[in-house]
Order: sequence, then C-alpha cells, then structure tokens
Amino acid sequence: MSGDMSTVMLSWWVGRFMAPSVKERPRRAILRPMHAPLFDASVPVFRRYLLQLHALLVRAAQHDRPTPPLLQARLAPDMLPLAVQVEVAVNFVFRACAPLAGQALPPFGEPRQNFATLQARVAEGLAFLDTLAPADFADAAQRQISDPAGETTVTLDGSTFLQQYALPNFFFHTSMVYAILRQQGLPLSKGDFDGWHVYTAGQAR
Repeated sequence: MSGDMSTVMLSWWVGRFMAPSVKERPRRAILRPMHAPLFDASVPVFRRYLLQLHALLVRAAQHDRPTPPLLQARLAPDMLPLAVQVEVAVNFVFRACAPLAGQALPPFGEPRQNFATLQARVAEGLAFLDTLAPADFADAAQRQISDPAGETTVTLDGSTFLQQYALPNFFFHTSMVYAILRQQGLPLSKGDFDGWHVYTAGQAR
C-alpha cells in the first residue's frame, strides 16, 4: 500500500471510529437539581426549629400548673403570653413560605388554648413545609411580598423579606417561648433551643 493510500485510510479510520475531541463534541443538556437559594434558606431552617419548638412544648406541658397557667405567662405585662408567642412563631412559617412559593396564605384558625392544640399547630407547620419543593421557589427572590408589621405594612422583594424580616421575626417569637419557659423555672439550656449545644446540668448558659 502506497504512503498516500495509507494516510487516506488512516484518516478515514480515525474519522469513522474515534470519538470527536471535547471541543468538537455537540453540547448536551445537563440535568441538575433545581437550585433555589430561598428554599434552602427557609424550609430546612423552619423545619429544624419547628421540631425544636415542639420539643419545648412537650417539656413545658410536663411542667404545667393550674394557677397561674403557664401558657399565660409573659416576660413583661405588655408582651404577648406564651401561647400567643408559639402561634405567632408558627404563623411566620406560613407568612414566609406561602408567598415565597407563590401560594395564598391559608387561614390561621382559632387561637389555641392548650399544649395539645399548640403542638398540633406546630405539626401543621411541619406538614405545610413538607408540601414545598425547590421548584416552588424558582422566582421567589423577585416576588414583591407585603405583610403586616405591627401598625404598618412592609413590602419587600423575596430575598429581603425572608432574610431581614420573616426569619428574624420567627426567631424572635421562638426565642420568647424559650425565655418565658426559663423565666418560669423550666431547666432548659441553649441546646433545647437549637439542638446543637450541650451543657452540664447546672452550668451557666
């Protein structure tokens, strides 16, 4: 076989059987999981701390007393009592995630008057979170969300609404639950609040 013919045959074989270079390969769509930063910043956080709140309520129910009712305890005369602090904390899960996911805010229902119904309310919040998916939050950052804030109304983009308004308010009311229970003598520590810290009994914390 002549040299020219060998070169032609080699070129044909390479073109026929060898894979094209990376540069020459046609681009293919690569399927990746939906990346939704506001889902990641909200749903897992709310879920974790609703579970912690539920555990606090279980502890509190074991220390309840008829007079004065523990659920009516408050840090100061002009602050909300324990029962309402729990409800507002759970409500902020709905107030945050429903509009971020483009959903209507569900009705909150009648006030809960005992530990059993408050625990059930926390369970409702957890069940709601389980219905949400990252795809629901695809446009969350760009949504304009309005929410009553005391005697005014705030209107914020989704990112600001979650990071600077909804999450801080959720943690404010959850912290008030913890603070009231500590004030009322329950032997709690920061670990009961966040589920991470560990302290020796009796250690200042």
